[in-house]
Amino acid sequence: MDELKVFNYQKEIEQLQAHLGFDFVGVALVQSADRHFELKWGFVAGNRSNRYRRIVLQTGKGVAGHVFKTGKPFLVEDVEEMLEERDLFNYPIIVSEGLKSFGAIPLYKYNRVKGVLLVGYRAGKKITPEEFEDFKRVIGPRFGPFYNKEKVKE
Repeated sequence: MDELKVFNYQKEIEQLQAHLGFDFVGVALVQSADRHFELKWGFVAGNRSNRYRRIVLQTGKGVAGHVFKTGKPFLVEDVEEMLEERDLFNYPIIVSEGLKSFGAIPLYKYNRVKGVLLVGYRAGKKITPEEFEDFKRVIGPRFGPFYNKEKVKE
């Protein structure tokens, strides 16, 4: 049986949220090539609504699309300071979940980005660069069938 099917994403992100205290944790997985590499938020914990189910992103769009395209982590310590209000429509998961600080890492399999792991806070607390580095070091390499690895330039 394929290891992706055996791994329980929902259980894992719920444990991650409880252990690290994030307000929101989500995993977006890449749909097949015949669907033009669309990304969908398939698993979430700490969500305010089910709007995430309607979000479908193309490569380069939204948090997941940006991380998928670049293959690099993405940290926004303060949404209000770092993102223009007029650009927020490009980040539907941030708006629908009311995140004020977030970080996302690519999830690799066979040297290709196959998913994106997003964590965030709604109010009060911000993800610092140090906290994000700790998160990447501890969680990224251990997240189920994936491993976190910087994209190698060819």
